[in-house]
Order: sequence, then C-alpha cells, then structure tokens
Amino acid sequence: MIKKRKIPLRICIGCQEKKPKKELVRVVRTPEAEVVLDLTGKKAGRGAYICPCEECLKKAVKGRRLEKNLEQYISDELVAEITAALQKAPEDNL
Repeated sequence: MIKKRKIPLRICIGCQEKKPKKELVRVVRTPEAEVVLDLTGKKAGRGAYICPCEECLKKAVKGRRLEKNLEQYISDELVAEITAALQKAPEDNL
C-alpha cells in the first residue's frame, strides 16, 4: 500500500488562506536585515508567505502584516521592488 505524502500548507499573509507551500512565494528577512523575494524557499532567515498576485501584496502592506511577520520596517521602495519581482517571476517556479 502506498502512503499518501503530506502536502505542507502555509497561510498567505495577504488573503489569509491556507494554500500548498509550492503555490506561494516566500519573502525573507535575511540575517543581514535585508528583505528579499525567495523563489526557491530555502534562503536563511525569517520568512512570510504570500500569493504571487499584486492584490495579496497590497493587502499585506496595507494591514502592516508584512512588517509584523518579518519584524522589520518595509519601505515603499521595497514594496515596489517586490511587486516588480513578482510580476517578472516565471509562473512555473511559483
């Protein structure tokens, strides 16, 4: 009998829905206090998961959930960088 593999679930900080980890994008605060987009999901640091759509990012920024989860101030320039990275990230990696 084949065992069914457990699919890890994470909560999107924008829409607050549980989704499979592979469908979400990880935003990481590295040990050097730099906030970056982690498409591999393996970078070291404190992470927060978000859907790969602009709407969820806007909700997370407006509700300050991104700042609370990463425990760091998020500037408007950084939000613009993350938005641009989400737009040009290939869909097959997400």
